[in-house]
Amino acid sequence: MNIRNLKYLVSVADHNHFGKAADACFVSQPALSMQIKKLEETLGVQLFERTNKKIFLTEIGKLITQHARDILSRVDIIQNIANVAKDPLCGELHLGIIPTLAPYLLPYIIPSLSKSFSKLTIYLVEETTANLLIKLSQGKLDAALLALPVVDDDFCALPLFEEEFVLAIPPNHPLAKRKTAKLSDLENKSLLLLEDGHCLRNQALAVCHQVNATESKNFRATSLETLRHMVACHVGMTLMPKLACKSNDNVCYLPFNSPKPVRTIGMIFRPSMAKKILLENMVNQIRTLMTKQNIVRVINTSIICRKM
Repeated sequence: MNIRNLKYLVSVADHNHFGKAADACFVSQPALSMQIKKLEETLGVQLFERTNKKIFLTEIGKLITQHARDILSRVDIIQNIANVAKDPLCGELHLGIIPTLAPYLLPYIIPSLSKSFSKLTIYLVEETTANLLIKLSQGKLDAALLALPVVDDDFCALPLFEEEFVLAIPPNHPLAKRKTAKLSDLENKSLLLLEDGHCLRNQALAVCHQVNATESKNFRATSLETLRHMVACHVGMTLMPKLACKSNDNVCYLPFNSPKPVRTIGMIFRPSMAKKILLENMVNQIRTLMTKQNIVRVINTSIICRKM
């Protein structure tokens, strides 16, 4: 039994297919299948049930795969510790980010981060919060940029900034003549919202519940851009994060009077990871960059390692 065989085992478990697992591991299918067979012989147990069309992990296979993931994660930690000891600002960073943030924040930060961390290769993954948390737990991501709080005490957090929500309405809406909106303006109104799975949906619903507003039952969007176009087409109104606001898009954006609805954006990561120095440096630079933009309220807080 060796690390390579454990990687093959986890890959087959992830893909439920020997061919796809082999492709992911950059080996031939016969070679991967032979190593899995050898692993089963070494352990003296059957890891997979094989049929003509599908493969399944056996019960013991599920348990062993779970421990294999843990071992591979610890191997990565050892390698990262060694790499960080050589140069904490080099290597690779696998960074997740939520879809309601990625297209609006990344243009502000990626060009500068690429220059400042020239020896670092950044791999970006855009997923919903739930999927990012799974990938973080599995060690497939080093960190993630998302909305806090995250109800999971397995991660540490570095808050970045608070972002206001504004009211997005068609230009012919009665409120469009005003410079600001009040939360009470939403009372008994119907809002367009994102579909299930987006944390922004839950945040918008929380605002709705404060003022007895409701969700439009006729439509749920898959992205903020879809919401924007629906508002521009006079279908309804919605809440839009300030970073996502655009000019000349046939939408009127009204800031709220106090108390302003906001979301907190931060970076989360596993407490055991070896790249804390890198992440702290990156977070400080993001804070500096966003301070210059003067769009959001930057938060200068140290690492939070507790239930968020």
